[in-house]
Amino acid sequence: MAESEFIEAGAPLPRIRHARPEADFAVRIEWEDGREEVIDLAPAILSHRHFIGLRDDPQAFRRFRVRDRGDCLIWEGGQELSAEWIEQLAPSALANSEFRQAMKDLNLSLDGMAARLGIARRLVADYRKDKPIPPAIALATRYLVGLQRKAG
Repeated sequence: MAESEFIEAGAPLPRIRHARPEADFAVRIEWEDGREEVIDLAPAILSHRHFIGLRDDPQAFRRFRVRDRGDCLIWEGGQELSAEWIEQLAPSALANSEFRQAMKDLNLSLDGMAARLGIARRLVADYRKDKPIPPAIALATRYLVGLQRKAG
């Protein structure tokens, strides 16, 4: 293979353009593709002993930078969290409009969405309006939409 040949396989890796701390363990991420979202890093920070120093010191958590390649966040203590891992974490909130759009994308009625999420039909109706959506429901909804997209 010549030095100038490149091999591509799969989707491109996510790259972080800019990141800044928000409340608690949430971080506002601006991706290279232009997306911007607030992602709660608590599931990673609180579940790995590698991050003990960050979970015990909120100020230390807030002092991170984006590596020059945009492939991870790096803290002063040497801890790193990859852009791939960060992208897999669900954003901390799901707007009611996103929930309505998910139902539309999935072509599900109130009863259908309730059955898929394992919740009461009344809750689905409330989430379609203005009731705050719990993180577990947000995660499950995003999972269903992701499955739909993979299926084509």
